[in-house]
Amino acid sequence: MGLEIEYIEGQSPLDEDEKEGLLVKTISTRGELDEFEQRNIESAVAWTLRRNYKLEEILSEKFIMELHRQMFGEVWKWAGKFRKSNKNIGVDKFLVPTELRKLIADCRFWIDHKVFEPDEIAVRFNHRLVQIHLFPNGNGRHSRLCADILISNGLKRPIFTWGNRNLSKHGEFRKKYLEAIYAADEGDYKLLIEFARS
Repeated sequence: MGLEIEYIEGQSPLDEDEKEGLLVKTISTRGELDEFEQRNIESAVAWTLRRNYKLEEILSEKFIMELHRQMFGEVWKWAGKFRKSNKNIGVDKFLVPTELRKLIADCRFWIDHKVFEPDEIAVRFNHRLVQIHLFPNGNGRHSRLCADILISNGLKRPIFTWGNRNLSKHGEFRKKYLEAIYAADEGDYKLLIEFARS
């Protein structure tokens, strides 16, 4: 029996090759997968709390990739590696490394030249990571943790709360989050900043 996953709005389906990367072969349902991923993510959060990161470290391809590996490396063999397939959202798979480098350069510019307030910088960083869609899975969770590390360690502001809810499950808070993401897609970051602080 293979892995059967039901997807909800805003989630990118895994292709069969990506599903083959599942390290825990006893997982067969979305609920079991969510449970194993959440345990791995909690370990990653503990890993991030062990030290303070410098801005230059946070805004590096190496750190961004390692953070995803820490979050999903006990569940997926491809954790921390750029996706090799195109998805329902995100840039073409061949453009992922280039777009990530552009985002890092843009974010450094925003910070150095105080183009936006710190909350908006971190939220724009989060949003662009989601738009690029670096990985086969976990992009939303990864981008929110990246934004949390950027705002708290790099920009020295309080960490975001993201509604204090699990945004991977269907419900009113996920709907509000997706509405904020869709508004940001159109260039309006107000709702996403408000949601990040809710």
